Amino acid sequence: MFFEGSEKKAEVVINKNSFSLLNDISDDFWHQLVACCNAKVLSSIKNENCKAFILSESSLFIWEDRFLILTCGITQLVYSIEYFIKHINAKDILHVTYQRKNEYYSNAQLSSFSDDIELLSKYVKGKAYRFGEMYSHHNYVFHQDNQYQVPPDDISYELLAYQIGESASKFLTNKGLTASDVRAFFCVDELLPDFQLDDFVFDPYGYSLNAISDKDYFTIHITPQTDSSYVSIESSLDLVSLAPKIIEILSPASFDLLGFNDHHFVEKIAENISENYVSNSLVSKILDNGNHVFFTNFITPKTQYTSPIRLDINGKNQVI
Repeated sequence: MFFEGSEKKAEVVINKNSFSLLNDISDDFWHQLVACCNAKVLSSIKNENCKAFILSESSLFIWEDRFLILTCGITQLVYSIEYFIKHINAKDILHVTYQRKNEYYSNAQLSSFSDDIELLSKYVKGKAYRFGEMYSHHNYVFHQDNQYQVPPDDISYELLAYQIGESASKFLTNKGLTASDVRAFFCVDELLPDFQLDDFVFDPYGYSLNAISDKDYFTIHITPQTDSSYVSIESSLDLVSLAPKIIEILSPASFDLLGFNDHHFVEKIAENISENYVSNSLVSKILDNGNHVFFTNFITPKTQYTSPIRLDINGKNQVI
């Protein structure tokens, strides 16, 4: 069974002097926004500074002045952003960013990154970049081209793990797996002390977790199937410093690390990433909006090689 775990991601910043996304917008609005990309809300948690929704495909986080949404599968996240833009006064939208990474089966997606930014460009003028090599792991980033500058303390990270180890994949595809089982496996209490948690185990496989504490957030999304396993982690916490523990748990064949506005990212990489992994790329750029973006990909050197895989030419995904 194949599922496209690779996510699209968007963040929209508004003028909080006009209204509050957290307090002045109803949940019905967010449910409709999520429905626009063919996903739905499964559950939510809230504190004074943040609300987090677990979605049927990933997560939505809302603060007073911004929201962050990630969706996977074949969702078309760009339609949710279009919905927001159409329903909010343009002068109150300060900045839009949109991100999309390489997929396992890009041909099965309902749109490409180019299609998505063509639609967004009808509403906001912007610039787009590719971080990473076309033939390997890469991330596309689009940002609105205006006077907005990302605050220096707006720091976040992504850790994207591919082809997790056999023991991790086997455990995470156990029948009858519970949310507490996955939390224990991931050492969530150790990684996230004092965080409010919300999680969901999907049938037959898959797991999502949202965690919030004050304005900080942490989210995990797991697609554990052996042939296409993928784990994404997004957080305002320093995932480079947490990477050794996460990599120990997952033992992935490769992983990407992205940093946004952490100017010490390169030094932290050198301090925290095991020599068992080899750097395959390192790209950085300060965007016009002031956001300093870092992208790096690590791989494990191959000592054993696989045999060819026979394809099912009649199958939807053409894989046995």
